[in-house]
Amino acid sequence: MGFRLSKIYTRTGDKGETGLGDGRRVAKDHPRIEAIGEVDTLNSQLGLLLASLAVEVAEYPALQELIEVLAPCQHRLFDLGGELAMPAYQALNALEVERLEAAIDAWNEEVGPLENFILPGGSTLIAQAHVCRSLARSAERRCQQLNAVEPLAGPGLAYINRLSDLLFVAARVIARRQGVAEVLWVAAAKPGS
Repeated sequence: MGFRLSKIYTRTGDKGETGLGDGRRVAKDHPRIEAIGEVDTLNSQLGLLLASLAVEVAEYPALQELIEVLAPCQHRLFDLGGELAMPAYQALNALEVERLEAAIDAWNEEVGPLENFILPGGSTLIAQAHVCRSLARSAERRCQQLNAVEPLAGPGLAYINRLSDLLFVAARVIARRQGVAEVLWVAAAKPGS
């Protein structure tokens, strides 16, 4: 593969537009660019989660499996970004969605049913997994907004939806494998009680 970027700045976006992979120019706040940006933000935060897991795996070897499952997701998010930047391009396939579902099922069996609402906390890793989960939901919303204006082909919408589910269960698995209690939601006291 040759060089993809020979110049980092081009000055072509200084007036509020950016180029898509198919040559089209759109406003930087176009729904397609919003979706690309949210997917990129998620990918960056997922990279932080993976780096943090790599640091902790020496103390908690069972976290290695999370790295093995989540690391390919960075590549698939990059594929999804490519699909968003080049509307005719198709990189994701249904097998990727099935891979996430299989991991969700296996991990969910490990942690058991959710009996209470949980909060993003307990450890830095757990909280970071929840940051990624919430960003996956945000990316999904932006992709759905784009889909309402310019219908998206392929399994990208299903993939980002399953990824948010995977990240939720990953947070629970991290808690279990670190031996950290999940932070349970405590409802506010009712007035007069």
